[in-house]
Amino acid sequence: MKISSLITLTGLAGLVATGAAQAQSVSLYGIIDAGVESVSNVASAGGRITRMPSNTGILPSRVGMRGTEDLGAGLSAIYTLEMGFAPDTGASGQGGRLFGRQSTVGLSGNWGAVTLGRQWTMLFWSLLDSDIVGPSIYGLGSLDNYIPNSRIDNSIAYKGKFSDFTVGATYSLGRDTVNAGPSPAGTNCPGESGADSKACREWSAMVKYDTKTWGAALAYDELNGRTPASATDVVLPAGLTSSSKSDSRLMVNGYVNLASVKVGGGVIRRNNDGSATRPKSDLWYVGASYPVSPAWTIDGTLAKLNYKNVDNFDSTLLAVRSLYKLSKRTTLYAQIGTIRNDSQTNVSVSGGAPGSNPALGGSQTGTMVGINHKF
Repeated sequence: MKISSLITLTGLAGLVATGAAQAQSVSLYGIIDAGVESVSNVASAGGRITRMPSNTGILPSRVGMRGTEDLGAGLSAIYTLEMGFAPDTGASGQGGRLFGRQSTVGLSGNWGAVTLGRQWTMLFWSLLDSDIVGPSIYGLGSLDNYIPNSRIDNSIAYKGKFSDFTVGATYSLGRDTVNAGPSPAGTNCPGESGADSKACREWSAMVKYDTKTWGAALAYDELNGRTPASATDVVLPAGLTSSSKSDSRLMVNGYVNLASVKVGGGVIRRNNDGSATRPKSDLWYVGASYPVSPAWTIDGTLAKLNYKNVDNFDSTLLAVRSLYKLSKRTTLYAQIGTIRNDSQTNVSVSGGAPGSNPALGGSQTGTMVGINHKF
């Protein structure tokens, strides 16, 4: 829904002193994605679980608004407010935040845009074109839940596009203020400490090249930890219990359009100081998308999480889905995912909700049918 308005001097006494009118454009948008999922071999359920997951089917549910104000001379003020929610219960997502997906304000021009607030890191922007299934319930987020949750609080970001190149960077003064309990990637790491200038900082950078037929991206994302205040303080899930420890991801990816088929892939090399036993890993992925007809698309991905210098901890995921567009806004989908775990790990195939992990070494299959509507 588009709402365009011209703010004039009449009726706005606060603008009288400016001597000029300003044009403002505001957009309201959203996605509702809901379906029914069945997951096999769930250890806590003693077998199969059937549920309506709260997180995502093919794209996470959200409501948002974004706007611009023309300031003249090629400069604009911009903002985005975006909240995530669980369609099965209506509860707020991202640990109960009001605008947990995005909350930003900034300035933009032909030089790019600078924004402040809660926003995506450059790891997210680098993945958009090469990760074919994106934040699907059976996707890279099952193997690394930071990938679909790579947002940061208290941050400043720059992103600009120059011809075929896109460059960007972020820096956070305190990357995450929500407790780990209600948020899948929450780490209770508010930072902004006068006693420790490195606590809970984050930074990321990206360079991306795109043409009509192919593209490639290089990105880096690093999270700092903090020192817990006491024995009763929340221990960071990643084990980053000191600001001298960091959790970093180096991303290299690319994609190519071959006639009507799109193929993408890449690798994320992770170095996690918070893990004493599995600090280094590679997450490989490759995917493809094929439009059977203008309305019907089949796509899928194959991903493998490989830990360095340790045995029996790897996980391999395969997902295939079918998307049928009833209109440009409404899509029906069916998808299936399967995961194979080595003997010492029990990663769930599903990133839709907690509580679906298999026993150690267990393989697992998930299926889901649902509907996605955009407005």
